[in-house]
Amino acid sequence: MRAVFLRAFSPRTLFDPIGPCMSKRRLFVTTALPYANGSFHIGHIMEYIQADVWVRFQRMRGHEVHFVGADDAHGAPIMLKAEAEGITPEELVGRIAAERPQYLNGFHISFDNWHSTHSPENTELSQDIYRKLKANDLIAARTIEQFFDPVKGMFLPDRYIKGECPKCGAKDQYGDSCEVCGAVYAPTDLKNPFSTLSGATPVMRESEHFFFRLSDPRCVEYLRGWTQDGRLQPEVANKAREWLDGDQGLGDWDISRESPYFGIPIPDAPGKYFYVWLDAPIGYLASLKNHFDKGQAAAQTAQTYEEFVSDPAVEQYHFIGKDIIYFHTLFWPATLHFSGRKAPDNVFVHGFITVSGEKMSKSRGTGISPLRYLEIGMNPEWLRYYIAAKLNARVEDVDFNPDDFMARVNSDLVGKYVNIASRASSFLSRLFDGALCDVSALPAWQSLETARLTQEIAACIEGREYGKGLRLAMEYADRINQHFDAEKPWELAKDPASHARLQQVCSICIAGFQALTVWLKPILPALAARAEGFLGTGALAWSDAGTPPTRIGRYEHLMTRIDPKQIDALFEPPAAAQPAAAPSRHPGGGKGASAPAGKAEAPATIGIDDFAKLDLRVARIVAAETVEGSTKLLRLTLDCGEPEPRTVFSGIRSAYSPEQLVGRLTVMVANLAPRKMKFGLSEGMVLAASWDDPARGDGLYLLDPQAGAAPGMKIS
Repeated sequence: MRAVFLRAFSPRTLFDPIGPCMSKRRLFVTTALPYANGSFHIGHIMEYIQADVWVRFQRMRGHEVHFVGADDAHGAPIMLKAEAEGITPEELVGRIAAERPQYLNGFHISFDNWHSTHSPENTELSQDIYRKLKANDLIAARTIEQFFDPVKGMFLPDRYIKGECPKCGAKDQYGDSCEVCGAVYAPTDLKNPFSTLSGATPVMRESEHFFFRLSDPRCVEYLRGWTQDGRLQPEVANKAREWLDGDQGLGDWDISRESPYFGIPIPDAPGKYFYVWLDAPIGYLASLKNHFDKGQAAAQTAQTYEEFVSDPAVEQYHFIGKDIIYFHTLFWPATLHFSGRKAPDNVFVHGFITVSGEKMSKSRGTGISPLRYLEIGMNPEWLRYYIAAKLNARVEDVDFNPDDFMARVNSDLVGKYVNIASRASSFLSRLFDGALCDVSALPAWQSLETARLTQEIAACIEGREYGKGLRLAMEYADRINQHFDAEKPWELAKDPASHARLQQVCSICIAGFQALTVWLKPILPALAARAEGFLGTGALAWSDAGTPPTRIGRYEHLMTRIDPKQIDALFEPPAAAQPAAAPSRHPGGGKGASAPAGKAEAPATIGIDDFAKLDLRVARIVAAETVEGSTKLLRLTLDCGEPEPRTVFSGIRSAYSPEQLVGRLTVMVANLAPRKMKFGLSEGMVLAASWDDPARGDGLYLLDPQAGAAPGMKIS
């Protein structure tokens, strides 16, 4: 069996998801295009990590992969933001594009090419696709009525119109849906509408628009087959079926916008532009074409761009979020198919990322800045591993829990994986000059287990069941560590007669470490590169899991543990964002680092309107308790006159014990954005007095309303 295993896992053998084969797959892979009016957020990074793991795995198996991305650079929001900043849309897009490498390189995202939808390639391809759809009688021109801003001189997209909800009467609602009652409506249904750009009352004007006839029976029949043939995730296929079989069926798609608009001109239609969602996915093709035109694809293929995209053997995959399923499972495949191009082989849909079960939101203090993560020196592969461990093939949200993040990374990567190399290498280097015993001396269980898991983990990654694959890998790491402990190599090292057994025990560990390195390499590419240096193997392929090295090099520490202080820093605002002379405050109030001794710089003068923004209220402390893991914070439960009490973490433990506070009235800032901490969500701030100058005293005093005040009273 061992000989069969070693032959099956020779370095030059390629594998399909479930067994050996000699075919080489050819893959075109993309992620959703980020909108070029802002920086990457953590949701982008999660998607890129998911796709990058899959791509790196395919490359390790010897397949040809072209992994491309681009900025989605068109549309009214970009045009208007640029105008507000006094720059051109091109300058805005260029500025955002210049930020991208620090994120992509920082998190080891291995795109082969990054481009822009504002490019000659995208203009050429978009106009060509439009002409082919038109020749196929799938473009219709219709006159519609739209709101027009007479001051701004432009037709208004729905999100630039506000007014009163036609259902519940709520004021200041957008032109497509009410955030109060949830009603969905047309912008023309709003009462007392106004333009968010100028404040003017919009007027109705007619204009000619172009529509992609998605309701055409040819499109419906094709999409019914494409979405229901088993390629899509079940929940995605079910959603597509709802759209296809709904009472109103598929509606035609408005693909044009009127000047002024930042986009690609529609051929033979002066003053009209493609709606951004028409040319954005075509940006996938444009980036691929740019990749080929620059000669970057030549190392993998001798084909031209046109030959590659029309080759039936090429597989095309898109990784996207669940909020853009409609565009990618209906518009996009129909656009490609009826313009004479290949539709995607599949669209892989993932959920959103949350923090401790809450939707990501900067205003609620539950946002994670990927740039902040990198700037404070946190290892990007910690996040890659944690996200991968949470991902599966279903459309489920991924939750980032700070405590779980720290525990899982420290336990799995440092306590299990890295620990194997650290423990075994010291004996091998000291007593055997780094030499491992002959591979034939390794036990049969290890060869068989490694062979089985290499296949099973491959199937998991191929099917995007990353979490399951990592669980299998960590169970194997546990077994290797348990074997090491059971053999007690520190005892074997004392007896020269036991050194052969000691070398075998340590060789078993290194063989296991190499297998783990192979399995983890798509997720931890930088760590794997350092491990390859230690193992002396060169770049490991997937087929190298079962062929351990004969000698190791000098071991150097591969990864550090996450420090709780780093988690705290991740959720702290950057220091540069705080006034230098102002005292630092802990969440919820309390004294932190003060300004230098001496005369403090006077705060800037504010107006009465600034003060009116504060919602100060009387609150009663109904419960108080210490916070495990913190010497400064108390967890306060506050009755502030609302149906539910609020939780506030306050840095006042040095001045008050919990029993001193229960039942006491205090003053709180009720409209401070909630802030996510590793201990929980802090939903406000209690006010306390202290000196800015430490030389004047170190006292800290909660503010006390006078007798007769009641929870919920407003302070003004």
